[in-house]
Amino acid sequence: MKTIEIKGSLREAVGKTNARETRKKEEVPCVLYGMGENVHFKLNEKSFKQLVFTPEACLVDLNIEGKKYKVVMRDLQFHPISDKITHADFYQIDEKKPIWIHVPVVVEGTSEGILKGGKLDQKMRKIKIKALVDNLPDHISVDITPLEIGKSIKVGDLSFKNVEFLDPKNDVVVRIRTARAAQLEAATTETTAAEGAEGAAPADGKAEEGKK
Repeated sequence: MKTIEIKGSLREAVGKTNARETRKKEEVPCVLYGMGENVHFKLNEKSFKQLVFTPEACLVDLNIEGKKYKVVMRDLQFHPISDKITHADFYQIDEKKPIWIHVPVVVEGTSEGILKGGKLDQKMRKIKIKALVDNLPDHISVDITPLEIGKSIKVGDLSFKNVEFLDPKNDVVVRIRTARAAQLEAATTETTAAEGAEGAAPADGKAEEGKK
């Protein structure tokens, strides 16, 4: 699996006030946990570009003022309005123990069902796996060549050497649907959304009326 290097610096203090000051400097408060005491540090916002805004999964060689850690990002928090990253959690890896991570699902091949007019419906873009660091794949390939219309590939159908799949076995990864079924579902979704929007208007009106 691809590994990227990111450099950070220790936070002099923790707490809401310090976190706000850190963000004003275009830095993100972070926590490293997993082995020993938690380490509170900060990263420049630009450090997340190659880590977050990419479809690829990757590990991180984290350098905090000269001290290096092998880590994986575990959690991100975003500002509700600006969508800026406000906090990040990183987990320190023990290379002798398996870890879990989400990796992309890559669809390969041309389905028999698609050639007959069916539509590809990829239900899972990423899948949760568990493995030793040295066995972690960049992605999970799913060959849809033999799939006919109405058929699917589920998590339980997948197999990858030295990798355990953690999502429910009955979860559909990809399926081939008839063109008509796909159109009907899209129409139903649009109708439901429209009805929900229309139904919200009277409620707002009553609320305003009550205020008056």
